[in-house]
Amino acid sequence: MLDFEVWSLRGSTPLGDFSPSLMSPSGVLPRSDDRYMNSDGRSICLYKLLPCLLLTLLIAVPMRAQMPDTTGIYGERKDTLDASVFTARGNGNFLSKGKDIRTEVITAAGLCKMACCNLAESFENSASVTVGYSDAVTGARQIRLLGQSGIYVQMLDENRPVMRGLAAPWGLNYVPSQWLESIQVAKGVTSVINGVESMTGQINMEHRKPTDEIPLYVQASVMNDTKTDLNVASSLQLDEMGKWSTVLLAHGSGNFKPMDHNGDSFIDDPWGGMFALSNRWLYYDPSGLQVRFGVRAIHDGKNGGQQMGGILPLWKANVYNNSLDGYVKVGVPLNEDNSRNMAVVADFNYVDLNSNFGSNPYIADQRSAFINLLYQDQHLESHHFTFGLSNTFDLYREKLNWSLKPLNRKDIFEGDSMLNDLGAFVEYTFHAEDKFSAITSLRADWYNGAGVHFSPRLTLKWTPVDQLVIRANGGRGLRYSTPLIDNIGVLSTTKLLSGPLMEHPLEDAWTFGGNITWYLPFDKSEKTYLSLDYFGTRFVEQMLVDYTGSEVFFYTLSSLAGGYSRTDNYQVDFSTEPFKGFTVTLTGRFTDPRQTLVHQSDDIKPMASRFKGVLNLQYATNLNKWIFDFTASYTGTSRIWDFMVPESDDTYPYCGSKFTPGYPLLYAQVTKRFKGFDIYVGGENLTNFVQPNPIIGAEHPFDLGFDASCIWGPLMGARVYAGVRMTIWKTEKI
Repeated sequence: MLDFEVWSLRGSTPLGDFSPSLMSPSGVLPRSDDRYMNSDGRSICLYKLLPCLLLTLLIAVPMRAQMPDTTGIYGERKDTLDASVFTARGNGNFLSKGKDIRTEVITAAGLCKMACCNLAESFENSASVTVGYSDAVTGARQIRLLGQSGIYVQMLDENRPVMRGLAAPWGLNYVPSQWLESIQVAKGVTSVINGVESMTGQINMEHRKPTDEIPLYVQASVMNDTKTDLNVASSLQLDEMGKWSTVLLAHGSGNFKPMDHNGDSFIDDPWGGMFALSNRWLYYDPSGLQVRFGVRAIHDGKNGGQQMGGILPLWKANVYNNSLDGYVKVGVPLNEDNSRNMAVVADFNYVDLNSNFGSNPYIADQRSAFINLLYQDQHLESHHFTFGLSNTFDLYREKLNWSLKPLNRKDIFEGDSMLNDLGAFVEYTFHAEDKFSAITSLRADWYNGAGVHFSPRLTLKWTPVDQLVIRANGGRGLRYSTPLIDNIGVLSTTKLLSGPLMEHPLEDAWTFGGNITWYLPFDKSEKTYLSLDYFGTRFVEQMLVDYTGSEVFFYTLSSLAGGYSRTDNYQVDFSTEPFKGFTVTLTGRFTDPRQTLVHQSDDIKPMASRFKGVLNLQYATNLNKWIFDFTASYTGTSRIWDFMVPESDDTYPYCGSKFTPGYPLLYAQVTKRFKGFDIYVGGENLTNFVQPNPIIGAEHPFDLGFDASCIWGPLMGARVYAGVRMTIWKTEKI
């Protein structure tokens, strides 16, 4: 008898096989000066936090999650947990043919194409999602989808809403990509089951599963600028019946050496460290009952600003962030075939932010709770119904001391805000085999302070022939605005702040669009396709932010007579495998963003790129022993704020007009695979393009007009890295 050991790069199921969603269409903290204190005036010490982080692995009193064969509660499940697993390396990025909504999937293989230390770095192969910096001093990242800020994208963790409020500005940095099995990017309005904050789309993260057969996974990497990343994961099955299983996830990363390559006295990337621990559990009963729960704790401490010299006093940006969250999902089948089921999803999140920008402290905390009660009926083959009630509760406490020494002025912005969204919804899905589907949904929400609002949504999918898929969807989205948190970059300025910073108007938008995907008949694997998209967003109400050289204005769209805010987004995707082992993906996106702003000379939305193109080439030798990845992207022009337009080309030679230049970026990586571990080396931004003069007024940071928030290009130049991935799998002789 022959013995075979079967190894895989990641998860224990074939790539591209994901848990279904709920009927969804889809560091070490360096010591700082005395100003770096917590809200009680005590200095921040990491050693005090570590016991709390370790304790969280023992906590089993969480709240947070979703429901049945819908939220993934009845998702991937193997009755024989120690069975051999055969997997194949799939495309890193592809468009899902089966999803009702246009959905781009970034697989485990795609997450390994580049350094991808965290979620913010996982979209370089995607033209749909653009990732940039909120400012040049804190490392906060922001995404754009359909030409709009990431605050209008609903972030999901296995179909649970996450990264809301204070968790959003740095949330992308707090999800290690090596914790994930896949990322799914859905464009347009999606299911109403998790609320209606998905104005432009959803990004769903699938984490490593407790049922994965991975006793130990270790990944470590280091860059030439001392940026270091370490991840450890372990999935364990705790009884022979397979009822109990758990996955432990640990992460540590940090920059240990401040660097200032452009000589402006401000370090290019904040230094410090971040630790994260997560523990996820699954209880599965043969009757169909499933209980999923987990807890995660994060500690992050970063120091930015003038850490390398300059004229005293130094302008520093110190950010100390702690968060603790937990969730529970309970799915209960109501009949033998699970065609009728109920679920309860509960979630709790606590965020504590203590930060200082120059001489201005910003202290805030957030307590959020989410609960969802769901009933699903699928006993009719073509007709599915979902009914539910949900409640989202947020309590914010914020205090900002805003001192402007040149004006001898000090403003205090302080407030406690309680935001509550109580909703009821119904969703009906009709399927005519694989040819046609329609999803209609209606949700009614009561917002405290804003009354009752109705949100209808419609999704259509038609497959007239097997090689052609046509999709369309549209509907309404609503969300509370949190002006200061949504625009955290304004804290990296020395300007007057005017407007309702502590108020929370309800933002209101309609999004509509569609997609046509043609799978070319070159092979049976459907790896060759051409896809065309259009999506448009129209705001009825929105919190607007308007920059001048000395002031930042906040005001609502409804306060402008005849004001408007809209975007139109077009995209084309082409993917093919000309021969075995070699894949080519080409994507181009054009966005036309328009917005009425009082202090700007035209309606082109500032600081939003209008074009992005991405070319990805990948070649894998036989048995994937060597893997070569190459990505080239081109980001087009962005309109800058009027106050940034130079009086002469000598002032800012990169910006002789209202538009920034376009710029190319190159990424490359080579991976050598051995039995049980991979070694890889690569480079990022090999064109070495960085935004010139990213900080306005860097010579005098305490003077009126200093601004480190006007970022349109890369802040870090060429970097090289090396890393290792080691996976120990359970194997069975066959």
